[in-house]
Amino acid sequence: MNEHVKNPNAAPRTLPRESATFDQHTLAEIRRAAATGIYDIRGAGAKRKLPHFDDLLMLGASISRYPLEGYREKCGTDVVLGTRFAKKPIELKIPITIAGMSFGSLSGPAKEALGRGASQMGTSTTTGDGGMTQEERGHSKTLVYQYLPSRYGMNPDDIRKADAIEVVVGQGAKPGGGGMLLGQKISPRVAKMRTLPEGIDQRSACRHPDWTGPDDLEIKIEELREITDWEKPIYVKVGASRPYYDTALAVKAGADVVVVDGMQGGTAATQEVFIEHVGIPTLACIRNAVKALQDLGMHRKVQLIVSGGIRNGADVAKALALGADAVAIGTAALVALGDNDPQWEDEYQKLGTHAGAYDDWHEGLDPAGITTQNAELMKRVDPVKAGRRLANYLSVMTLEAQTIARACGKSHVHNLEPEDLVALTIEAAAMAQVPLAGTNWIPGQTGSF
Repeated sequence: MNEHVKNPNAAPRTLPRESATFDQHTLAEIRRAAATGIYDIRGAGAKRKLPHFDDLLMLGASISRYPLEGYREKCGTDVVLGTRFAKKPIELKIPITIAGMSFGSLSGPAKEALGRGASQMGTSTTTGDGGMTQEERGHSKTLVYQYLPSRYGMNPDDIRKADAIEVVVGQGAKPGGGGMLLGQKISPRVAKMRTLPEGIDQRSACRHPDWTGPDDLEIKIEELREITDWEKPIYVKVGASRPYYDTALAVKAGADVVVVDGMQGGTAATQEVFIEHVGIPTLACIRNAVKALQDLGMHRKVQLIVSGGIRNGADVAKALALGADAVAIGTAALVALGDNDPQWEDEYQKLGTHAGAYDDWHEGLDPAGITTQNAELMKRVDPVKAGRRLANYLSVMTLEAQTIARACGKSHVHNLEPEDLVALTIEAAAMAQVPLAGTNWIPGQTGSF
């Protein structure tokens, strides 16, 4: 009998089963590490599935609540940031800001497009590491200047030209870690701005060189206020790790605004193990930060900006309902400009990836021309058109948030509150401190099924 002919009387074989622990991605990473001896570096934020805003639902009005008519009754979206100490707080038309993304990490045309889009919608954009470019300042009505541990491109004159200052303690993608900008993106212009040699890998410091704690931070904030004549709002940005204590200490140090960035927040480049395993989800940090402000009697006096995985108007509405004053977007803004666009699919394939998954931003080969310093690739970004796309996206997000707020009976998006939310999972209910849908139970608090 031919040994290759199946025996109909043979016992059925168990189907091959892949391990949930050692899945295909894990196996591929073990093989890559074994072959190269180098840890993986990439951009973007956490890609693992985490509790997020999709795990919350808004409760629209019915008999017990009175909804607002969408076409006849107004729903405000304006926000003022920096009211605590600054002589000139920032007045924005919408509660959606553009997060810090550096020139160097991004191309010059991309930075200009961010400024154009934000300005069209009456909101702010942020410099990022490496200093301020003329294009960015020239096309940004409201520009926040980031003051980072690296001090790359730091210029007191540029600080004075900015509308606010953001002292960056950490990022959600890498709290406790510094940034990277590999040599292929250190162009002559980037090198000059950062006082670095061309073409050499750069790593940013993980902590500020001239202060070690909240008392020192208070002194640094006073220095920044003095050189700007107390005009500019001072933000303090932290990567979400211990949001209650970090928020409280930022307030103690004199911050006008606290920015809390969850682990879904993006980065230009860092170790993947950092991105996926350090920090906490955005959803888990909002209520703790708000509680710190409330305990200090500073909620709404010190404004709270939340960032990390904000994608649409529903995310905005939910973040505001949990107590934030505004949100910041980074990755979503880049997608609006044209990042990971299917029109470049053939070129993504040549890089070993595909549109929607490209995250090797550190390599400087971005086919969309956004995360690169390659002169030819940068030509693919038209700052005017890309800025208009960003403005359209911001407009849609704002309209979506207004739609939800009206449905909940609110005449301003800042009137949304935790009472307007329920959770779909026990984890989300515990993190957001809102009831599990269909019950009055908040895990860890009073109530029952």
